[in-house]
Amino acid sequence: MFEASEPFLFFDYFRVPYHVEDGGSSSARLGVVRGARGSLVWPREGLLPPAPHELRGIPLYCGVIPDETVAAWLGAGWERAEQLTGAESVASIWRDGDGSVFLPFDPGEAIRSFWSESYQPAGGRRQLATRVYYRLRPALPRWLQIWLRRRFSALQARRRFPRWPLETALQDLYGFLFDQVRALADEPVPSIAPWPNGASWALVLTHDVETLAGYRSIGLLRDVELGAGFRSSWNLVPKRYEVDDEVVRELLDLGFEIGVHGLYHDGRDLESRATLQERLPEIRRHAERWHAVGFRAPATQRDWELMPLLGFEYDSSYPDTDPFEPQSGGCCSVLPYFNEGLLELPITLPQDHTLFVILGHRSEATWLEKAAAIRAAGGMALLITHPDYMDDPSMVALYERFLAHFATDASAWRALPREVSAWWRLRAASHIERAADGWTIVGPAADSGTISLAG
Repeated sequence: MFEASEPFLFFDYFRVPYHVEDGGSSSARLGVVRGARGSLVWPREGLLPPAPHELRGIPLYCGVIPDETVAAWLGAGWERAEQLTGAESVASIWRDGDGSVFLPFDPGEAIRSFWSESYQPAGGRRQLATRVYYRLRPALPRWLQIWLRRRFSALQARRRFPRWPLETALQDLYGFLFDQVRALADEPVPSIAPWPNGASWALVLTHDVETLAGYRSIGLLRDVELGAGFRSSWNLVPKRYEVDDEVVRELLDLGFEIGVHGLYHDGRDLESRATLQERLPEIRRHAERWHAVGFRAPATQRDWELMPLLGFEYDSSYPDTDPFEPQSGGCCSVLPYFNEGLLELPITLPQDHTLFVILGHRSEATWLEKAAAIRAAGGMALLITHPDYMDDPSMVALYERFLAHFATDASAWRALPREVSAWWRLRAASHIERAADGWTIVGPAADSGTISLAG
């Protein structure tokens, strides 16, 4: 369907069929995807340093190439079609008469800037304040911790990007790119659907067990889920409270999953490479003991460069958008994505502690509204609840209502995180080929995968 001068992240992610030209036939300065009705072209050199831009209202953070450079490169027949806004340099999308499109940015870089949160300013006072808070937190009484978080939340809520509780910038960028390649293909563009066996979205339940009190309350939420026909993962802390192997075995036997939630729950596991390397052997030992393949960092602490060193199959420390965590921001994704060999499962529903303790909500309405938006987008609604905070009867009741709302939704894949990870690895190892009667999936996802058509 397409030929590309180099691997194209957008196609690889959605498993769109394409072929990389042998040896590459484009100049080194341009990346090219060729279709039946023209080409999609983007710069590989000459880009300015990454900076904020907007494309049709979509926030982007990436390098762009100025119009004056593009004009000299493209030559006759190309015209400016629309300008990116919000930056000092003038950069535009260009089109020519045969339907080809020139983007003044690298689409792969733009996508990765969301996934990795590279749009965030490095260091600064906010990062310093986070480190100081976590160093002092063990000495602060619980009421003071909550008071500080509530006072700070008013400032955090002013953040314009990513928007809370839903940021669609990355979905909108995907839609824009599909529009471009669909026009080039002159036919609907196939991709491997995100979810297996015809499911149109995924609902994933997880718990972080932060304290001994939460550990002793596991049965409360576990029994609610058993009664509603759900299963979940329980992220336990190896060195903050004693974990009985029998408790782990019982959860596993009932069909639940165990994950590792840091080593001490002190917010320092990913503070530096040295700290992670020092703690990792003990983290890995407990992962093997608990048959855990997933990790979540306390307070969703994260570092794009360090996360792949964890050695787990998946991590679930990136929110899609969360201004209220000590490390605010988000990857803006409602779908999983890879960071090298590590699959990231974004936290896409607001945390219970944020909604009910910090912001003072009294119902499950925000969960339901966000889940409905994710369902419409075909994404993954992944929820964290804490038995440490969900021990009040009214909190348990709203959790029961949330589960009941989706208990009979046949369109949802109600999956454990490890199942999502296993499926996305099968999907990533598969591709689409044209057959006599249409498109077909080839590879380990062939039996359970489905093909989506854009256009």
